[in-house]
Amino acid sequence: MSQRLAGKSDRAGLYSEAERTRRDATVWTLVQGVLAPVQFLVFVVSLILVIRYLMTGLGYEAATLSILIKTGFLYLIMVTGAIWEKVVFGQYLFAPAFFWEDVFSFAVIALHSAYIWALYADALAPTDLMILALAAYAAYVINAGQFLLKLRAARLQAEGAA
Repeated sequence: MSQRLAGKSDRAGLYSEAERTRRDATVWTLVQGVLAPVQFLVFVVSLILVIRYLMTGLGYEAATLSILIKTGFLYLIMVTGAIWEKVVFGQYLFAPAFFWEDVFSFAVIALHSAYIWALYADALAPTDLMILALAAYAAYVINAGQFLLKLRAARLQAEGAA
């Protein structure tokens, strides 16, 4: 039986017993647990730099570099998250337990990717690029909130099972 089907009938909440076991056993859970707060820290620093540029006109290069670094972390966490999802749920993306988070993640990636395209194509003025970055960051905050709610649900499920 495939990993995806194993444990489907014993689902009670976010994870079936088999999925919870795979989640707890894989190194990808730790990878996600490390990358998520690092990405958030990079986001906060970048947000400050972007706002500083928009308010003062200073630090365009630093703000731009920070957005590129933040986008790199986003791509990295998306790829490693897809691997995690494959290990835990048997499919790379859109597992039922994380379907809407994955859908919204693609909107976040699209906005960050649009920033990179606009930067390299010289399609937007610097201020407009920063506004696009802020839109991408707003979507990222919503998506991060979705995942935090899922973490809370998983913790409540674990407490309920104990």
